[in-house]
Amino acid sequence: MVYYLIALIVIIIDQFTKWLVVKYMEYGENITLIENFLYLTSHRNRGAAWGILQGQMWFFYVVTIIVVAGIIVFIKRLKHDEKLMGWSLGLMLGGAIGNFIDRLFRKEVVDFINTYIFSYDFPIFNVADSALVIGVGLFFIHTILEGKQEKEKQHGTGDIHN
Repeated sequence: MVYYLIALIVIIIDQFTKWLVVKYMEYGENITLIENFLYLTSHRNRGAAWGILQGQMWFFYVVTIIVVAGIIVFIKRLKHDEKLMGWSLGLMLGGAIGNFIDRLFRKEVVDFINTYIFSYDFPIFNVADSALVIGVGLFFIHTILEGKQEKEKQHGTGDIHN
């Protein structure tokens, strides 16, 4: 299915970019891409987003396995016309597996995208994190659109004869 291919592409790009950072950058090294906005910074994270739950690897292993299994179940149950939800699930699956690979083999997650948004130093992240966030965003958009369509069906606003 195409959604597994999306996940695979995310995993490949994520792991390749992390490999480049580990191979060619010193830990803590910072490369300016766009002054006061975007940097490549070699960073490691042994926790979750924003560094929470540092060192709780077994927790992350269990949660990720449950999440990946759940996403696969949802993908298998998708209707043919639920493409937005499929993209959402594919991105989330790839992101979850990308960071899982790091935790499993490196015992830490390699992060390197460092942004400053209106002088706020946003936590450093990676391609897998980006895929997860975009996937969750698409999931919410799908949910909102689906709710709107259900409401229109119930109230007949989609019917021109009413």
